[in-house]
Amino acid sequence: MKKIALFISLLLLLLAGVLMYRAVTVFSDTQFQVTEALVPQELDESQVVSRFSQAIQIPTISYDDRSQFDHQAFSDFHAHLAKSFPLVSQYTQQTRIADYSVVYHLVGQNTALKPALFMGHMDVVPIEEASLADWQQEPFSGAVKDGVIWGRGTIDDKVSVLALMESMELYLAQGHQPQRSIYFAFGHDEEAGGDGAKAIAEHFAQQNIQFEFILDEGGVVTDGIVPGAPQPVALVGVAEKGFVNFHLSVKGEGGHSSQPPDHTAAGIIAQAVVDIENHPFTAKLDFFAMMFEKIGFAMPLNSRLPLANLWLLSPVVEQALLAKPSSAASMRTTTAVTMLQGSNKSNVLPTVASAVVNFRILPGDTIASIRAHLIKVIDNPLVQIEAHLANEASALSPTNALGFELIESTIRRLDDNVLVSPYLVQGATDSRHFQALSKNIYRFMMVSLNPTTLKQFHGVNEQISVKDYLQAIQFYYAMVKQSAEG
Repeated sequence: MKKIALFISLLLLLLAGVLMYRAVTVFSDTQFQVTEALVPQELDESQVVSRFSQAIQIPTISYDDRSQFDHQAFSDFHAHLAKSFPLVSQYTQQTRIADYSVVYHLVGQNTALKPALFMGHMDVVPIEEASLADWQQEPFSGAVKDGVIWGRGTIDDKVSVLALMESMELYLAQGHQPQRSIYFAFGHDEEAGGDGAKAIAEHFAQQNIQFEFILDEGGVVTDGIVPGAPQPVALVGVAEKGFVNFHLSVKGEGGHSSQPPDHTAAGIIAQAVVDIENHPFTAKLDFFAMMFEKIGFAMPLNSRLPLANLWLLSPVVEQALLAKPSSAASMRTTTAVTMLQGSNKSNVLPTVASAVVNFRILPGDTIASIRAHLIKVIDNPLVQIEAHLANEASALSPTNALGFELIESTIRRLDDNVLVSPYLVQGATDSRHFQALSKNIYRFMMVSLNPTTLKQFHGVNEQISVKDYLQAIQFYYAMVKQSAEG
């Protein structure tokens, strides 16, 4: 008995040694090693901030109800860009698409080089009337106070549009001659489906243009958001989830509620909803594994130990990540029952009952596989299943291609305290329409967010510090210049 106990103790000691050894050795520092920092460009801060503030004051709002579209606001925004950036207007070819989306093309001299595409969108989400009193500054004031620029669009996504235009204006003012063609594509309705971006993608496809890489909005520099990370982490989206709404419906005979059948149409729909929620999609650690591989070396030992030993501890890691909706959403196709409808009167049996279930699709799953999953778990032919507003998940872009490497090196050369990691974008961006135009699509904005400011994204008191906005210009200038140099 003592021998067995000793043997077990030795095994446990050996296992502990293996776990600790792997925690120390598995992760290596593969971050871009900075040998020469980027020299910041001289910017006229007051003029730069003023142009951005004026852009925020133009209410380019996207409404789901297209009849509310403010044509004048978008015309004013285009006029503001033309007035503010005369060299861009003079030296680039401009194409207006779908009325208000726009493409800028700076022609490169070397046609053997695939062009680079930088994206952003001019529209913003509406302001909820009930939230107006909670804004510390008027939502479209563009107010600049105590080193902070306030207003809708300061984060999402006029920061990209204006910072890109500033970077191009500066590049042209310095008299550079690009080798690689540079394109800017600014959609006008990303917040309402992205028809403008879709039309731009079709425009490029008709010209048989393939891009070396595409950079759109998406990830940001996070501080205190990645669990266990001891320093800021720039999350560069290498893929994004798809989405689909499945409309479930059941027909009933109707009639008075005093003589109901065993199961009404509403009851059948209710059971279907319960079955769907009780059968979530399988969780996968693929995207977290990519992140761990890139930043695991910098994590504290108590985090590195389980991350380096997923062969044994993956159930523990999965359970911890699934406990938070924010991290769970990066591990599986999510299921959200969002709408239910039955009879319009309490004593009337429904002739039709329905539900809408919104799925955010993890790469690897498809709209077809989700439909098959629903048919299996509902297991009732009375429930009709139809897909609406569907978009497949994106492909996975490589991290060893020019685009990602340029993004990573530029971030690190601007601030080598920031770690860079690939990640999965949970929302949808305009870049989803460009899958056929490049295998290298990345999603990142040079904006810093923490757990508090993250809530301002589409929320109340959206703002950006002047320091962050200036840094965004430095980032895009470096990206444009290096890309243009070939």
